[in-house]
This record gives sequence, C-alpha cells and structure tokens, in this order.
Amino acid sequence: MLARIRSGALWGIDAIVVEVEVDVSPGLPQTTTVGLPDGAVREGRDRIRAALRNSGFEYPQRRITVNLAPAGVRKEGAAFDLPIALALLAAEARPPLPDLGRCCALGEVGLDGRVQPVRGVLSVAAAARRHGLAALIVPAANAAEAALAGGPPVIGVATLAEAVAHLRGEATIAPTQVDGAALLAGAAPETADLAEVRGQEHARRALEVAAAGQHNLLLLGPPGSGKTMLARRLPSILPPLSLDEAIEVTAIHSVAGLLGERPLVASRPVRMPHSTISDAALLGGGSPARPGEITLAHRGVLFLDELPEFRRNALEPLRQPLEDRRITVARGSGTVTFPADVLLVAAMNPCPCGMLGDRGDLCRCPPAVIERYRARVSGPLLDRIDLHIEVPRLPVSALGDGTPAESSAAVRERVLAARARQLARQGQPNGRLGGRDLRRICTLRPEGRRLLETATTRLGLSARAYGRILRVARTVADLAGAEHIESGHLAEAIQYRSLDRRSDVPGTAS
Repeated sequence: MLARIRSGALWGIDAIVVEVEVDVSPGLPQTTTVGLPDGAVREGRDRIRAALRNSGFEYPQRRITVNLAPAGVRKEGAAFDLPIALALLAAEARPPLPDLGRCCALGEVGLDGRVQPVRGVLSVAAAARRHGLAALIVPAANAAEAALAGGPPVIGVATLAEAVAHLRGEATIAPTQVDGAALLAGAAPETADLAEVRGQEHARRALEVAAAGQHNLLLLGPPGSGKTMLARRLPSILPPLSLDEAIEVTAIHSVAGLLGERPLVASRPVRMPHSTISDAALLGGGSPARPGEITLAHRGVLFLDELPEFRRNALEPLRQPLEDRRITVARGSGTVTFPADVLLVAAMNPCPCGMLGDRGDLCRCPPAVIERYRARVSGPLLDRIDLHIEVPRLPVSALGDGTPAESSAAVRERVLAARARQLARQGQPNGRLGGRDLRRICTLRPEGRRLLETATTRLGLSARAYGRILRVARTVADLAGAEHIESGHLAEAIQYRSLDRRSDVPGTAS
C-alpha cells in the first residue's frame, strides 16, 4: 500500500516542498529511508515506532520504504517524523486515514507521541501557500508562527493521536488564526533610552543622523567613553518594523532556531558577536548553509565592538553585503543567498592601549604600533561606513550633571519625520541611494560644490567617501526639513569623516 503527504526542507531561509512517500509491502520487517536523509531523519524510524505504539497504533511488521522527493535535495532534522508517521497510518491503519496528498505536515515526535516544535515552520508554511496545498499540520507550539504566512489552514497538534483524530473527523481542531498587526502593535517598547547618556552631544547627534538615513556608524574613543552604551541605544530611535519586515525577520530567526516561544519578532534585531567569531558564523555557512550574524541582524543593527580585533577574513567579506544588502554563500552542495540589510555600528579604540588623545595624555604607543593597529581595518571597509565619530572620555563633573537629557522618544519623532521625507521622495533611506539616484537627489549649489571639492582634496577622500558625504548631507537636510542641501549640511557631514583626515595617528585633524 502506498501513501503520500507533503512536508518541507529548508534551503537557506527558504523552504521547498518535499513529497513524503511511504510504501508498505510484504517482506521481512525492515524500514528503509531514501532521498538523501541525514542521521536525524534516519533515526526517526525508532522514534516513530515507539510513538505509534504508545499512541495506540501498530507499527507495520512488514517491509517499509520511505522516499523523500526530490531525491537530490538533502533532508535534515526531525521535522519529517510527523509526516512519515501519518503516511504510515494512511498506508496501513484500520480504519485508514483519508488521502493526504494535498496536506503538508512537519514536526518531531517524542517516544510518547507528543509532537515537538521544530525550526523553519514559517518558511515551510510560505512554501505550502505557493504550492496551493489544502492544509498544514504543525506542532501546537509552532501554529501561531505558521499562521503568519497566510497560507492554507494551520492545524496545531500536541500529540500524534490528536493529528489522527482530526484527520479522521473524530475530534476536529479549529485552524489557528493570528492577527500579526495586533502582535506587532502590542510589542514591548525598547527599554534602553538615550536619556541615560550624559554629555556626548556630538555622538548623540551622529546616532540620530545614522538612524534617520540608515547610515553605517563607527565610534572611536578610549575605554569607558560610552561607545557601547551609545550603540545599545541606537535601536530605541530607529523606525519600528512594518508587518512585512517583521514576518521576514521572524522567518530568519525561525530557520536559525532562535524564535523561542515568540510567534513574531516585533522589534528590530540587534546582534553583537564577539571579536573571536569565525567568518562562517559572521557571514553564514556550514553544510547545509545556515544564516550568519549579518543575516540574523537583517532589518536591524549589527554591532561589532573592538572592530580591529576581528579576524581579517571575517571583516573584509563584509564589504560586499554592506553594499548589496545580501550575501551569497557558495558551498559544494550549492549556492545560497541570504538577506543582509543591516545598520552596521562598529566601535574601536584610537590605539592599542586606548588612551591616544585622552585628556590625561597616558598613551605611550609608538606610531608604528598605532599604524599597525589601524591597518587591521582596511580603507575599503572604512569607505563603506558613513559616519566616523570620535567619542572622548567625559570628566566626572559631566557624569554627575542632573540636567535631563533628551529622550529616545523625542529623537525618534525627528527620525520618523526625516525617514518619511526620504520614502516619499525616493522610496528608500538616503543611506541606500545608488549612483544614479544620488546624482539626481543630492544636487548641490555652487558654494556647496566648492566646499565639498576642497574637503575632498584636503582629506584625500575616495570617490566612495565623496558619495557617502553627499548621502549624509542629504539626511542632515532632511532632519532640518530643508528642501536643498546647504553648505551647513555639507560641513556637518564632512566632520563625520574623522578617520579620513590625513594624520599620523587616528583622532587628530590635519
């Protein structure tokens, strides 16, 4: 007897529909699984055997062949347990299950018949929608996540027996419905607030510009100056996620197994990998390819603290995804493209000891050592960071100042207004403008052009840095509500390129 049901296999952050075929035929009791299964899939036969028996069903004592098609795609994980168990019952159980050919199922089964949650359910639900399948049976813990895809009716089951009873019509389970907009609106607000930052007005302003125009940011200063504190508060002034963006981020975190009990990621992700991270963990990789930290930060913030301490083979490949907002990982099994639209925030010390330029003049690093330290971050990578901000150490008197600082809510209002102007004008933030749009939108008056040309010559800026200054100046103008880029907007944008200044040591102007 042959039975079929559908399931899904992950490929990057997407999923492909897999046809699960189970054939029960006369012969010695034996179970064979074909179709490039990994070890977890092959081990499923033992879990399924115990789950069926403990749920009151018989495991067929005959020859069983399980085929997972297409055979050329590797199948991994325990999510195929539930569809294989249901197909076995459809082929052999009495009374039989109905035809499952247009049903999709996934879930791990325990030895007692419980259906455990699995990763990547949202991606599989989206694939089921594209293929026009009639129903989707998933673990109860994943039902709300699957319903976000807006595909076939989602049936959440806690046990294998519940799934069988529903399919036979003995105890029908109502489809799970989720209001994604309500989940998004009810998300907890960001707890970190810019009002907690004392002083550092120049850096606070840079954070506002970065959030308004989606500009990458580098914070340069001695230890204890507040670089990490500032970076952690950047998400509190970013525009909120739209529902489509939240679903996109949720799918990525589901594939990575980071969703937990949340049906929806309602706030912008913030990823802070340690400097010892490998290139595969940062960029994505493995077999099969998994998303890296840059993809897990998609639509959010990627914070790289102690930037020069990262391995060069991890940092340099960031140049392409920072431009293209996606990253392609090529492995022997195939090529996978992951989204990587991030706001990069990096922090570094001005020298190995961190005290260069400090008021106490405590740095004793030789110039050659400082140069080697700076060279760990290449010029092409710095060119892709729009804002280079010096964050000096504050005196103790400034830390004890009781004057209330501006809150994140107030700054966010200006950011939202500036971002609305950009979306109305060009449909994307200024930090994402391409060459043609840049020339069309960032036009300069003659005095502004002379100022920028003089600065480019004196600072030795590259053509890419020239474009970065134009984008930042356009954002500064948008924050001011100005129609055109004025000389004052350009001057502010130019001072945000401190590492481009020709000098022997970082943090000093020529």
